[in-house]
Formats: sequence, structure tokens, C-alpha cells
Amino acid sequence: MFRKIRRVKNEISLEDAKLLLKNNKRATLSVNGLNGYPHSFPINYFYNAKENKLYFHGAKMGYKIDCINKDNRATFVTYGNEVLTEDGWSYKVSSAIAYGKIELIEDREETLKFVKELAMKYYTSEKEVDEVIKRSGSAVLVYRLNIEHLTGKIVHEK
Repeated sequence: MFRKIRRVKNEISLEDAKLLLKNNKRATLSVNGLNGYPHSFPINYFYNAKENKLYFHGAKMGYKIDCINKDNRATFVTYGNEVLTEDGWSYKVSSAIAYGKIELIEDREETLKFVKELAMKYYTSEKEVDEVIKRSGSAVLVYRLNIEHLTGKIVHEK
């Protein structure tokens, strides 16, 4: 169902792709839009390596949730680990692409657990996270991307 990377020499190991998921902070999620066009949006996320699942949050209503409710298939892309090459001006950049289906976490307790895990990746203290969750936790929805296929590669931006 999923194609192999065309330039096999650029492929990174599955473990390196998972490290990108774990360490990066930003990504783009793409879903099938309601108007026939793909819809992509930047997200903050966290990767649960034990489960091999991605988590992100959003509002309980809007275009994103409407698209996901219609078709829950998605593509997730993150990239980074830029390494300056010997020439001193070009970079080698790694990327990871995950394909899977999104599910909404309906259970409130589970939602708040994952919101906290997500927030701890971005905030400086647990106290600050708890304050934000107390203020706006009731308005948030957590999405889980169940990874069906993961691939990664490194390219030389030249």
C-alpha cells in the first residue's frame, strides 16, 4: 500500500525516524479536505514511542475536525537535524513521514493526561502547565494518530 523510498541511499533507519518524531517540536499534518483539496496545518505534538502513536490537540469544532470526521486518514511530516556540510553553506536535513488514521480521544481523564504530556514538551514548568490546563483544559480535544507506516530520509539541500 505504501511505496518504498525511491532513493534508498537517502533513507534513514526506522529508529532514526522515530528519534525525529520524539525530539522535534513542530510538524505539518495533512488531511483530506472537504472541498477536494488536501488540507495541511502546522501542529505541536508529542510522540509516544512505547505506543508508536502521535498526539496533538485542537478545538472541538472547526474545519480540521470536520475533515477528520469525514475521512480520518492523515499524513504527518516533521523535519530537522540540519547538519552543515563541509562546503560551509549547504545542509543535510532529515525528515520523517508518518501515515495513519486519526482518532479522537473522547474520555476526559485520558484527554487531560495527554494534554499534560503534550504541554510538558513545550512549557518550562509543571506548575505553568497545570495552570493552563485549569484555565482552558475543558475546551481542548486531543487527537491520536495511529501510525500505520513510517519512513524517513536525509537530503542534501544544495
